[in-house]
Amino acid sequence: MAEEPSNGELGRLIAGLQDTLTARFGELNTRLDKMVSLDVYTIQTTHVEQRLAQLQADIQRCAAEVDQLEDDFEAYQRDEAKRREAERQARLYQLIVPVAICIISSVIAVWAVVAK
Repeated sequence: MAEEPSNGELGRLIAGLQDTLTARFGELNTRLDKMVSLDVYTIQTTHVEQRLAQLQADIQRCAAEVDQLEDDFEAYQRDEAKRREAERQARLYQLIVPVAICIISSVIAVWAVVAK
């Protein structure tokens, strides 16, 4: 029986194991204190997901507004080009009609003089 430990040695080994377990459970408790509870994690995750969804909706709304502004600007440019073309034609006609009347009057006057 010399190979088996005595009762005193077993008691000391058991006490050492208890001290080790107590120290390890203490470490585990400090680690668990640093961790976030499941409720808090769930609430935080839900909030982050809601915020991301809101930001995605805002991004889509902004993209739609940018597209609308681009379409409006293109329509404005087309309308402005049409207006300029109409104004150019109006000025051209305002110039051509009096010149044409002047030339016709001059031709009629010359013809009247020559015809006498």
